[in-house]
Amino acid sequence: MTIQKPDVRPQRPWFSSGPTAKRPGYSLAGLPHGLLGRGIRAPEVVERFAHGLRLTREVLEVPESHVMLYTPGSDTGAVEAALWGMLGARPAQVVAFENFGLTWLADVKDHLGLEPEALTAPWGELPDLSKVDWSRDVVFPWNGTTSGVRVPDGDWIADDRQGLAICDATSAAFAMPLPWDKLDVVTFSFQKALGGEAGIGVMALSPRAVERLDSYRPERAIPKVLRITDGKGRFDRSLADGAAINTFSILTIEDWIDALEWARSVGGLAELIRRTDANSAALAEWVERTDWIDFLPERPEIRSTTSVCLKFVDPRLTALDEKAQKAFVTRFKALLEGEGAVFDMEPHRNAPPGLRLWCGCTVETSDVVAATPWLEWAFETALQSSPE
Repeated sequence: MTIQKPDVRPQRPWFSSGPTAKRPGYSLAGLPHGLLGRGIRAPEVVERFAHGLRLTREVLEVPESHVMLYTPGSDTGAVEAALWGMLGARPAQVVAFENFGLTWLADVKDHLGLEPEALTAPWGELPDLSKVDWSRDVVFPWNGTTSGVRVPDGDWIADDRQGLAICDATSAAFAMPLPWDKLDVVTFSFQKALGGEAGIGVMALSPRAVERLDSYRPERAIPKVLRITDGKGRFDRSLADGAAINTFSILTIEDWIDALEWARSVGGLAELIRRTDANSAALAEWVERTDWIDFLPERPEIRSTTSVCLKFVDPRLTALDEKAQKAFVTRFKALLEGEGAVFDMEPHRNAPPGLRLWCGCTVETSDVVAATPWLEWAFETALQSSPE
């Protein structure tokens, strides 16, 4: 089968799941630069950082009951700060259904030396959430960036939980509703949530999480970049006022503020979720009418609307071993990027061979629609160029 190369390319062909597309109309030249080169402790700089936290709270609709702070190391640093600083006070459980959940599980076991209970599931599936034990501290991703699986809602989280609900929400924040009354630690990153630059994470802590930090001192030594307590072993309140644990990039903060101001200007959280849903719906419509591709998660209610993960179902590919399928994805990717049509549509390196396209709020629905004919062209072209 020969398929004609499409005539129309996406105007913004960026579909990476991290860093994600910059917001529409973005210009680096438009960022303020008056504070560049200033000291990280300068009052004006601290206030600018605090302004970014206030904007984050406003756009994400984080309740005043939760305190917010920045961490080094993006979402990874934020999650690790929670694990190192809070776990060990009571038994733990890790819900791991994709690469990063499995990473948190390994860290809790191998680096913290704890013995957590693990609830796991194959790629494309969700563990049985009825088995979550809320007498324990529970660590879980809200949305599995690498598997395209998300938890459907927060009904499974107990209101009378004894342990903390520690939620990695990096590919769910600003795209899916989060039940703040059920979450004690929420982490996310600039570069996924709104297409910001990498390197800085955000934590939102409930009063229960702050109380844990105030009252529990782990026996292990905590590295400085993960330490969110002060010299007295209590939560460092200055972090909630814009202070930085180490030297953060002021330009990165300005970039984040720019993304937040755009988010507020288009209508806030409700509009960001609507844009995300529209993008994923446009991609789903194409999947439903295309016979060689399907969703990696079979159940619609657990499918991600941001990091949409797809699998090959064409017999010409499913008959191949995993190495051959991954080689096919490499050819597929090269064809698309050689045309400047779709960038970074490959799955995570540990995920099954297939496609992954980011459909978060900074992507335009018209670009999702324009990308799909290119996916069809690249699929057939890559098949024809397959080695014997």
